[in-house]
Amino acid sequence: MSDNKIRITQVSSGYGRKPGQQATLVGLGLNKIGKVVERAATPEVLGMVNKVKHLLKVEELG
Repeated sequence: MSDNKIRITQVSSGYGRKPGQQATLVGLGLNKIGKVVERAATPEVLGMVNKVKHLLKVEELG
């Protein structure tokens, strides 16, 4: 398994979004605009990112 990581930054609020999108942000560890987390690029995490990609900025780390 590779050690690929991604840096996820929340750029828009989850307020007023569908409950599933709000829960996905919480599952990623995001709760405020500007918060940054690093996660392993697993299929599960990438699926979560894809669900709320309009609220995030994603950078690939080596």
